[in-house]
Amino acid sequence: MFRHVALLLLLFTSACAIARQDNNEPLDAQLVRTLEPGKTTAREVVEKLGAPTEVVQLGRRTAYRYDASTAKGAVLILVVLNFGNQDTRSDRLWVFFDEHDVLSHYGASFGTHRTQYALPWEDVHEASDNQERDAGRPGVGR
Repeated sequence: MFRHVALLLLLFTSACAIARQDNNEPLDAQLVRTLEPGKTTAREVVEKLGAPTEVVQLGRRTAYRYDASTAKGAVLILVVLNFGNQDTRSDRLWVFFDEHDVLSHYGASFGTHRTQYALPWEDVHEASDNQERDAGRPGVGR
């Protein structure tokens, strides 16, 4: 009888859960690649990408930061032992303007599309997984 009760307790007290959290829209890599240093103005950047997350004054020059992030988590809840993992990836873009508000250069990284649900013993940084996900996001991985 005790074994049956213990088995039922194990079955009904174990659980799993998944969660996802997004912060801002992922950056459009193809749109970012249309920015032309020496030509694109700060106004055009804002028209294309929207309001920046942060504006930094660098003397007479400025820099705009755009970012987005995605987090995915998975948890396995057992009676005496729990396993969990969270994978958070970001898109980030810095655009730098000269004293005339003309783009001088930019730097970007794109990673929100690589976020995965996984438990702690799974590798979420496998090159083949990243290549597959990059292929599904236009403008990334080139």
